[in-house]
Amino acid sequence: MTAFLGWAKGIGLGVLNGVARFVAALLLLLVALLVFGLIRGDGLPSNMVLALDLRKPLADSSNVDFALGAQPVTVMDIVLALDAAERDPRVKGVSLRVGSADLPIAQAEEIGAALRKFRASGKFVIAHSQGFLAAGLGDYLAATGATEIWMQPKSPFTAAGEGGGALFLRGLLDKINADPQIVKRADYKSAADEFMEKNMTPADREQLTRLMQSWYDEATAGAAAARHLTRGKIIAAFEASPQFTENARAAGLIDRIGYDDDAQAAALARAGSGAKLVSMSDFVRARKQASQYATGPRIALIQASGEIQEGSSGGGLFGGSQVIAGDDLSKAIRSAAADSDVKAIILRVDSPGGSVTASDQILDAVKKAQAKGKPVVVSMGSVAASGGYYISLSANRIVAEPGTITGSIGVLTGKVSIDRTLALAGVGTSVVGVGRNALYDSEFQPYTPDQLAALNREADAIYADFTQKVAVGRHLPLAKIQDVAKGRVWSGADASKRGLVDQLGGFWTAADTARKLAGIAPGERVVFKIYPRQKSFFEVLSNALFGDTSADVRAAQNFVTLMNAVPVRSVVDAVAALPRGGIELRATNLPK
Repeated sequence: MTAFLGWAKGIGLGVLNGVARFVAALLLLLVALLVFGLIRGDGLPSNMVLALDLRKPLADSSNVDFALGAQPVTVMDIVLALDAAERDPRVKGVSLRVGSADLPIAQAEEIGAALRKFRASGKFVIAHSQGFLAAGLGDYLAATGATEIWMQPKSPFTAAGEGGGALFLRGLLDKINADPQIVKRADYKSAADEFMEKNMTPADREQLTRLMQSWYDEATAGAAAARHLTRGKIIAAFEASPQFTENARAAGLIDRIGYDDDAQAAALARAGSGAKLVSMSDFVRARKQASQYATGPRIALIQASGEIQEGSSGGGLFGGSQVIAGDDLSKAIRSAAADSDVKAIILRVDSPGGSVTASDQILDAVKKAQAKGKPVVVSMGSVAASGGYYISLSANRIVAEPGTITGSIGVLTGKVSIDRTLALAGVGTSVVGVGRNALYDSEFQPYTPDQLAALNREADAIYADFTQKVAVGRHLPLAKIQDVAKGRVWSGADASKRGLVDQLGGFWTAADTARKLAGIAPGERVVFKIYPRQKSFFEVLSNALFGDTSADVRAAQNFVTLMNAVPVRSVVDAVAALPRGGIELRATNLPK
């Protein structure tokens, strides 16, 4: 036994010694990199043009704790980086690629405004497109923020208007004996219509037609102003689509015809001798490092992007998931409220909603921050609807882009039971439950009449609470809120006319409003303190290495392997798409 204990001790000391050496080597490496970084500065050239690629869809902001390697830039990265680039004498302009992302109108409005603000400092933006490939107007609207728009010869210009469609599965569900039982409040809450209806309802058609008309009006007016054309000429040009580069130039929609390297060469020549092209992601990284040492009055910027879920997103060595986790966001709001250096809070919301309880948890954190004397301004991204509107409703001011999808003040709940569907395929189902309603949410049996009645009472209670909170938060009569609620989505422009939004504009409109509410002098430079705080490498490494037992890790690895098998993945995805009975504040199946 003594020999065994001695052997075990030797093994243990050897392991600890190895770990200590690894940590020491890692620390030395990081110190060396830090010293090298201080000597080298941020590593960016003295004369540069920023390369911004908008040809893929963008997230509004990132909830990732920490991630290795270059990360895709977000809308908020672009907005803040362009603001920093205005004051950086090394940055002479932007070389923009655009045309195939089918950007939402609100994102195009935000990015276009950021580009025009950048240009107002005396710098340039040259945009190049290999074709405006989507029928929607978002990509072109973003491009109109440029000084010049280039297109590749004989490329398609298909920007024409706003439209979309949806699939309705009720007929299929009837054929396979699936039983959809969805409760919604109220007529316009269309997120589950794909399961309950065979075609678009009149209410849904009404709200979507109005939403798209609002987008079309805003996009055509914005493009006309940017291109110094009448709105009639812009509309006529769009109605000629699909067309080609040469037609777009003749109509005044673009300025020059050339290839991508031609446009980049023009940008570098305009920047002057020795100019280098620097990716926006590299500039964003350098800006974030430099901002850690900025001084001045602080405004908290709390970023909430994704669906709202209960609990914590967890995170890990390679980043967290793109969701709004109730625990995480509430903690961020509470931290900002407790920070004596923070003078106001900007809550950036880009979410179609989700969990009722998590939404209420976040709203409570917002109210408590306000009770501590911190003004809260909400800046809405491309969508802040249902639960996304719920977490915003008590803010001192709500700012939305004209094209933001917002409202959807309503409730959705129910399920689709598939026991008879499985029977058609020869799959038997059996359930066991102790307690009258233990199997209430089971997909293997429909609701009983009593359960369906209880579900309706629950939906009524949640809807009444939601509308009451909106009335109090927006300082409006309940009757008015009940009239504009009903689960209906509104554009930001239409929402502002109904009191659901205070101001139209983007992030900088919200920032100016927060500055005024905080009593910060107009000329004083504001520092944005970002929440949730990004974790350090060592925090994430520690959680990754020591947060779970080895047995937990092996079990997780085995589970992931199983779930990634194609047959399992197909079944899981199909079942996951079915409603499962939880009360939700969700506005899904929305057009861009």
